[in-house]
Amino acid sequence: MTRTTHVAFAILALLPAAATATIQQEIATARDLESREVLFREQHIVRFDNGEPAERLVMYRCLDGQAFARKWVRYADTPSAPSFQLEDARSGYREGAEQTASGTRVRWTPPGGSEASGLLPSGPLVADAGFDEWVRGYWAPLTQGKTLEMRFLVPSRLRAYEFDVSPIDSGSPELQAFRLQLGGWFGWLLPSIRVAYDGQTKRLRWFEGLSNLRDDAGEAPMQVRIDFPPTPTPADQTTLDTAAREALVGCTVQPA
Repeated sequence: MTRTTHVAFAILALLPAAATATIQQEIATARDLESREVLFREQHIVRFDNGEPAERLVMYRCLDGQAFARKWVRYADTPSAPSFQLEDARSGYREGAEQTASGTRVRWTPPGGSEASGLLPSGPLVADAGFDEWVRGYWAPLTQGKTLEMRFLVPSRLRAYEFDVSPIDSGSPELQAFRLQLGGWFGWLLPSIRVAYDGQTKRLRWFEGLSNLRDDAGEAPMQVRIDFPPTPTPADQTTLDTAAREALVGCTVQPA
């Protein structure tokens, strides 16, 4: 090996590793929490950079396969508090948040109304799908039985609330379940959210409680049970781009 070759290898060793991107998708089924009637399906398409989530596109689909709502989630440097935007063609409801240098800019648009916005100062915050990243970050204390406090963003209120996250019985030795409940004594009077994760992969397997989707009129949050598959399937950039361009339609997803 020549001196030139040695130098070339030395230079290559100093260069940062090339970013590796992968895309996966999974189809989740949403049912009415009480009747367990199937209401809609969620298509999650996630792009990972070097094993970490970079962006997530969620297509909410009517039972005939057409999409009625879309949500973009972009994790950037704040995995537990990503920027996101949800739009629902049934009622025109929109909500979202954007991380800025000044804090978290929160926006929401009620059906038939105009957009309202507010700025939350910088600080610990959990938003939307960032809850999964927060759970994985605090996996050890949560699975050891501890109850932790968390500030969770509620876009329609333009503010974040203190919630308690505690372990609960999942009903399966393979799953780890947690309850998300508004903090304080009055939290016991309000509906809670329950989630379960695979104990090995830490992947979300089911969700029960108030959804980020509202009813067909865009008023009250829907209470649903959402089941996710045990493993994702490979996808590609074409899958992501096609879903991003797909037109949204109105359909009825509330239980009969």
